[in-house]
Amino acid sequence: MSMNYIKKIPTADEIIEQIPLPNHIREIRNNRTNDIKRIIEGKDDRFLLIIGPCSADNEKSVCEYIGRLAKVQEKVKDVILIVPRIYTNKPRTTGEGYKGMVHQPDPNKEPDLLEGIKAMRKLHIKALSEYHMPAADEMLYPENYTYLSDLLGYIAIGARSVENQQHRLTVSGVNTPVGMKNPISGDLSVMLNSIKAAQQGHRFIYGGWEIETTGNPYTHAVLRGAVDSNGRNIPNYHFEDMICFVKEYEKSQVINRSIIVDTNHANSMKCFEEQPRITREILLSRKYDSQLNKMVKGLMIESYLIEGKQGIGENIYGKSITDACLGWESTEKLIYYVAENV
Repeated sequence: MSMNYIKKIPTADEIIEQIPLPNHIREIRNNRTNDIKRIIEGKDDRFLLIIGPCSADNEKSVCEYIGRLAKVQEKVKDVILIVPRIYTNKPRTTGEGYKGMVHQPDPNKEPDLLEGIKAMRKLHIKALSEYHMPAADEMLYPENYTYLSDLLGYIAIGARSVENQQHRLTVSGVNTPVGMKNPISGDLSVMLNSIKAAQQGHRFIYGGWEIETTGNPYTHAVLRGAVDSNGRNIPNYHFEDMICFVKEYEKSQVINRSIIVDTNHANSMKCFEEQPRITREILLSRKYDSQLNKMVKGLMIESYLIEGKQGIGENIYGKSITDACLGWESTEKLIYYVAENV
């Protein structure tokens, strides 16, 4: 057992200096992020769609996908705010498989984390500069966030990370909306405790510093379904599930009680093609109940250019190499359906 120190990674400040964000694009990012905040706060009635590939594995295909989203966004801008997914850090349950662009900027080559950090920053800047849509990424490693802190419009804390103390404390110092998923077990109290912790200020060690945070009021819940001890998927997006969660949410005394629903993962039983049906059910539930209409602020949807998934090395352009995704044609239809029914 040992650790082999391969190379020292530059600090976030050093990488940002090498790969800066133009000032005029920074202003666009800040304005758009403020729009997302207003939706989470209930000051903007538009519906959020956090949508895109399961993993951002290829700069060209991801940017082509976002370019298509941008055209649709212009048509639905009065009712929907689209946040593209550019997930460059991917959790692996057993530690095996593709861990995202930050590990392998080229999925067909060996890991190179320094080049991966540069690649993920360049991808986010390219997408933001060309399409003016700040993206969502997952905070899988809290310190990796510092390399993207000036770029992101939305951050997700995954089901495997939501119980982690460092994630909770780090989120408390982030000035970006953060969605915290329920853990894989489905224990909603864990997610609620995480939200409450992140909305408070803390003092802790981060990046070699003692720091103090003021709390993140834009932290909120993401329902993604659960998996029981026998490996069976248990959805939590049905009307009864959400009504029960609303009651628990209100007891928790958190500042902000917004909900995003993940239409894939355990909610879809890992069947990506079920996402349009699940979306329709959630929209009907919002129409039926005024509380859900107020609190359910958006959806997470996994989609890419080509539906399904592929193995690493197949090299099918625009097809996921992690979780299976909706294809573009189905995605476009779904966005227009949402726009007509929110």
